[in-house]
Amino acid sequence: MQAIRNLFRAPWSSATRLDDKTVLITGANTGIGKETAIDLAKRGAKVIMACRDMEKAQAAVKEVIESSGNENVLCMKLDLADGKSIREFAEAINKGEPKLDILINNAGVMVCPYGKTADGFELQIGVNHMGHFLLTYLLIDLIKKSAPARIINVSSMAHSFGSINLEDINSEKSYDKSKAYSQSKLANVLFTRSLAKKLEGTGVTTYSLHPGVVQTDLWRHLNGPQQFLWKLATPFTKNSAQGAKTTIYCAVEPSLENESGGYYSDCAPANCSAAAKDDDVAQKLWELSCRMLSITWD
Repeated sequence: MQAIRNLFRAPWSSATRLDDKTVLITGANTGIGKETAIDLAKRGAKVIMACRDMEKAQAAVKEVIESSGNENVLCMKLDLADGKSIREFAEAINKGEPKLDILINNAGVMVCPYGKTADGFELQIGVNHMGHFLLTYLLIDLIKKSAPARIINVSSMAHSFGSINLEDINSEKSYDKSKAYSQSKLANVLFTRSLAKKLEGTGVTTYSLHPGVVQTDLWRHLNGPQQFLWKLATPFTKNSAQGAKTTIYCAVEPSLENESGGYYSDCAPANCSAAAKDDDVAQKLWELSCRMLSITWD
């Protein structure tokens, strides 16, 4: 019903400026990440595009500058499947940037064949959750120093099909690529809720969101019946610019300034699954993530 109501709402727009603000977007060289970068650069922000493929990233930087007219846009190397890369990247940001007003954890992998990150995590939970969990942890002091600040985690409605397997988070006993993806997207929503509680009173607010079913190269691993269904659904999907709208809404909408920990879709508050509201599982996932990443984050 919410989705149907949203069809009849006036499309969201905002003239909010981000002059003198610094924004960091992971996975910003393509898809909704790049469209988000273009929009926020148009608003006057300094935009740091954190990307794994530097050749693609440099081409994307040129496109963002040309589209926005803002030359304060740069790319930096970040591989979320490698803890060493995440730490090196965060160190460079902490040393080189006096503030970080908006962190957008956008990068992701989807329904890919079984693989592991450099640190031994199953690829989808490793990149989509663990990588962003570690990155946020390493940047949190800078973000707090920059308050009021926002942290945005791009999740998916696929979270509602997921559950957190605390006993086999890396899907080593059995692997279903769709279930592993849904688990990682559920982890994004639970992380957002936990983070909101930890950051209460700091002036840093958190948001998770479903961007819509978007035409991006995330779908490249679909095969057989899934590919056929995707082709049938394509006329009803969003393009990347439309898909970026809810991320941008969470980043700039003034009315969200005192909201934290919520889940959004189509530029409005949305219902997440019952599993995504389970604070006990959220806390256990937080503790497990800290143990697996060898960090202490109270």
